[in-house]
Amino acid sequence: MRDRSFDPTDIAAGVVFIVLGLAFGLSSLGLEIGTALRMGPGYAPLVLAMVLTLLGVLILLSGLRSRRGEPIGRLAWRGMAVILPAPVLFGLTVRGLGFVPAIFLASLLASMASPRMKPWQALALALAVTVFSTLVFSYALGLPFRRFGPWLPI
Repeated sequence: MRDRSFDPTDIAAGVVFIVLGLAFGLSSLGLEIGTALRMGPGYAPLVLAMVLTLLGVLILLSGLRSRRGEPIGRLAWRGMAVILPAPVLFGLTVRGLGFVPAIFLASLLASMASPRMKPWQALALALAVTVFSTLVFSYALGLPFRRFGPWLPI
């Protein structure tokens, strides 16, 4: 009889993908699906659900077949607590503050996820992301958004 160990990280990831795929699939059933040539509003969520579920099954099977598995480590609570709210902050402030301050604040918040990030590095990173994003989205692509919003006296 051989010793069989599993990869808990692959098993957990596979289960998460399957659950998300099934949730998307169930939510898309209330929408008109249509056909590949005439897609309805439920078509893309259903296809995404099928892809997520298939990937979940493949990852889960890979985890079950793995001979060596490392235990699941500590969750990066700081990273989740700081990175996940950053796009929400951007979404809540982009209309009022404008693109430039909103992207700066979101980048600054997300950069605090690393405990090794020094404040001056976070400011430099946020400034670099802001300049790059403004150059690309505003000037190069010409997207129609306000760089500075009505909440600022600029």
